[in-house]
Amino acid sequence: MDWVPVVFIVFKVLVFGTGMFFAIKWHYDQDKKKKNETGEQ
Repeated sequence: MDWVPVVFIVFKVLVFGTGMFFAIKWHYDQDKKKKNETGEQ
């Protein structure tokens, strides 16, 4: 079995998974920050 494609696929899944996690977290934090700003005014 050729191990190079397996390693690249695993690496790609890890990178995309990490990127999606941080993108979702960033949008969630931005929404929460916006709600806090509108609630204080």
